[in-house]
Amino acid sequence: MSATATDHPGTSRPRSWWGWGYADNHPDDAECTALGALLPGTLARPLPIPRVADLAIGRPGVTPPPALAHLVSADPRSRAAHAMGKAYRDVIRALRGRPGRIPDLVARPTDDQEVADLLDWAGEHGVAVIPFGGGSSVVGGVEYRGDAHRAVLSLDLTSMDRVMEIDTASRSARIQAGALGPVLEEQLRPHGLTLRHFPQSFEFSTLGGWLATGAGGHYATGRTRIDDFAQSLRVVTPAGAGTSWRLPASGAGPSPDRFFLGSEGALGVITEAWMRLQERPRHKASTSVAFADFGRALDAVRAVAQSDLAPANCRLLDPGEALLSGAAHDGSAVLVLGFESATAPVEDRLAAAVELARDHGGRSGHGASPAADRAAPAGAADAAVHAWRSAFLRMPYLRDGLARMGAVVDTFETATTWDRLPALIDAVRTEVGAAALKATGHPATLNCRLTHVYPDGAAPYFTVAVAGRPGGELAVWDEIKAAATDVLHRHRATVTHHHAVGRDHRPGYDRQRPEPFALALRAAKDALDPHRILNPGVLLD
Repeated sequence: MSATATDHPGTSRPRSWWGWGYADNHPDDAECTALGALLPGTLARPLPIPRVADLAIGRPGVTPPPALAHLVSADPRSRAAHAMGKAYRDVIRALRGRPGRIPDLVARPTDDQEVADLLDWAGEHGVAVIPFGGGSSVVGGVEYRGDAHRAVLSLDLTSMDRVMEIDTASRSARIQAGALGPVLEEQLRPHGLTLRHFPQSFEFSTLGGWLATGAGGHYATGRTRIDDFAQSLRVVTPAGAGTSWRLPASGAGPSPDRFFLGSEGALGVITEAWMRLQERPRHKASTSVAFADFGRALDAVRAVAQSDLAPANCRLLDPGEALLSGAAHDGSAVLVLGFESATAPVEDRLAAAVELARDHGGRSGHGASPAADRAAPAGAADAAVHAWRSAFLRMPYLRDGLARMGAVVDTFETATTWDRLPALIDAVRTEVGAAALKATGHPATLNCRLTHVYPDGAAPYFTVAVAGRPGGELAVWDEIKAAATDVLHRHRATVTHHHAVGRDHRPGYDRQRPEPFALALRAAKDALDPHRILNPGVLLD
């Protein structure tokens, strides 16, 4: 059984060209100043919000043929908005008026043939093509660095944003890759279905971007990554287009889908995908559990992850992260637990998870000690859960506010096995903190949270904030990033769990991947992209 999706209304709310999210959500000057006061050594007043009119945007270095001209724009604001992603590195470059190489043109194809035609033209004329979804990359994944190509074309896929077909029997849908998160879910909602993939960038990222970067969603266990939802991909490459079969599973050789998942637009342009769906949840419950000892909190999370309870949310905040989000003010670490289901109540599963946490010294949000709250029910979301959710959505905007104060504020995430996790967290706190102090002369704030947990390991997510050197914020970022990459490598932790490689993680990725695989990847690049036009510098030189 299948259905054709209905139309959806667009949105006219303006996005920020230089920073995260919506332009009207950014902190004003007074809030920026108050944020800066939290980090000794920041600027006395915020850097001004950058203007496109102040950028040196030259004339395009190439002209498209008449047959493609209607797809292409040279508008300065559009070009500036497509010049880079939304990492701290991108934000501070925009604030300092140094956004890097601005694309010559922005193309917005509406179907596969137009994508193929644009790739053919670009290959013939030496034009680099940067696939672009929502532009929320935080690893340098959507910009051009270098001068090997005569011009740069940003290939914006957001005009290809339809849910084309829904198979209710198989509970899956064929969806164009340019659909932003809210646009996608809006089209699935009338059918009572959801993709159930909600990264922090949900409003500002696309299905194709999630697939191309191996994105992780909000949920902590089970299907945590977009790979788990992909049933079939259609990819357009300079060497031709292809679509994998829709199958629940297959043992027929290496998976063609896995070949392109996480390829970051370097091998081809994902234009649509069949995705596995789920019924929308009707039963939800959440609570928080506090711990005086972070080590015991890690043990509690491991016990929950290795049980069969499968919480939707199992996010551990260290004391600094709990304080920053407002989840705790007494130096406790906080575990945020949540369960949901489309078919049955979840309170019993939540209670069982809370009991496991209490066995490791946890105190639920309803009591002050393990003994005192044994009889307290675990149910509706408490104040700590609400505080964390609000802070989670607001945090990228606050990061940009601190950047305006000259602070260096960045995050990096990884994953490792449980046996290596405590030593890794300790090493990051010690060594990255020391690198930040050495680079700036100021002590850094360094917090950690677990975002995703598995039976065999977890994904810690670190935040570092320190007053930068005025005008030298990028150099400070480089030193901190190098220290973090070195720690991850020595502890056999991945250079990225869900943010992708881009250009910022290339040094760590090159050290992590086996050389025979690198040889195969280079051969695939040569075969699929012989003119080397697709996202040059991502994954490969």
